[in-house]
Amino acid sequence: MDFDQVRRVVAGYSATRMIEADGDVFAIFDPDHDYETRPRQGWATIVTSNVNDDASDLDRPGVFRLNIGLPKARFAEVVDPDREYDATALDVVMPHPVYGAYHWVCVLNPDRTWPAVQGLLDDAHAFAVRRHENRTRRRPVTPPA
Repeated sequence: MDFDQVRRVVAGYSATRMIEADGDVFAIFDPDHDYETRPRQGWATIVTSNVNDDASDLDRPGVFRLNIGLPKARFAEVVDPDREYDATALDVVMPHPVYGAYHWVCVLNPDRTWPAVQGLLDDAHAFAVRRHENRTRRRPVTPPA
């Protein structure tokens, strides 16, 4: 899968707003269309350069990193805590080199891993939906004026 193909798949998830900055793409779950007034972290990102970190050497031609935010339990199923990962390896699902502690995984240029990666995207999107629903329930109700 190339960058544009992955971007199209991610953009196809329900209520997902794609925000672009510096060549990177951030997938935000935004069913209420209120991102401008209630900014929040994305559920997936696609980064193309070393602007934010250089762990994956993304300045190599054609290399991009798909980052996916997972629930803690799902992250634990995917990542082997005893394995040492090479953050520059292509097509390997691994903990995010910076945000792994926050249950983010990543893969550089997914290809043969795509079926598994698409399942992780499904999980991340479902997690974003649940977080939104929980936040909405906890939001104070404003009485009509």
